[in-house]
Amino acid sequence: MTSAPGRIACGIGTGNSARRALGMPPTTTAELETFTAALQDLCAGRSGEYREGDRVRDVQFLHAGQQVNTTEPIEFLVAALGPKAAAVAGRRAAGLVSFGLLDPAAWRALYAVRRQAADTPCEVSSYLMTALHVLDDGEDPYGDAARDAVGQIALALLTFAADTPSSAEGLGAEARDAVRRLLDQRGTTATSPDRYARLCAKYLGRIAPAERDLILPSLMDQLTLVGTRDDLLARVATLEDAGVDEIVIQPVVDPPAEMAEFAKLAVAAGS
Repeated sequence: MTSAPGRIACGIGTGNSARRALGMPPTTTAELETFTAALQDLCAGRSGEYREGDRVRDVQFLHAGQQVNTTEPIEFLVAALGPKAAAVAGRRAAGLVSFGLLDPAAWRALYAVRRQAADTPCEVSSYLMTALHVLDDGEDPYGDAARDAVGQIALALLTFAADTPSSAEGLGAEARDAVRRLLDQRGTTATSPDRYARLCAKYLGRIAPAERDLILPSLMDQLTLVGTRDDLLARVATLEDAGVDEIVIQPVVDPPAEMAEFAKLAVAAGS
């Protein structure tokens, strides 16, 4: 906090993937809002409420100054896929961060809820987290190279659905079959008490060749950015019009090369 004033973005969510990796459910939206408020107070040098069971205490940083910079503002982001978390962002004057949400209409809906929940208008940013693959001339958009580059994002959705049967029920037949095959490949079931350890292994890491058939074209289209340079520039422009300010790419195959491609695309998008 002392070495990067003005360059820290603090994203806060319900711990969906992190808590599931522990075999625990995500926290509630109410807990998300309480934690966000307390962290904002602490980082601004104010005291915040800390609770364990029935015991409540006011806490604050005791080493403010050289050790902890509480004077420079920190950008707070709330992880949101739906209206409840977007409303928390509005009430807490925070921005939005979302994973694999490439639907411009969904972004507009989140922003509408956020604006409505905000006490006063304020400038905030929105971050989209996804994966990117720029196609060579004539390259198959659903070939092995594309699946390897963005498959971790699609597999994250299937992992969530495999651990949450109610979510799997909302998927199409092809995706539900992919969820079933994922469980079979990992040697577990949707109700097994140890499923979280098997499903979360190598989470958001490079997919195995045997998992390529789970990376459905429909999931790649829905969750990731795969296309020619011109296709991707058009999609980025549409997302920008919908309110997305920053795109965060998660590379796994050859990070330096993938980020270099993204940098070229970002320069072209800004020109």
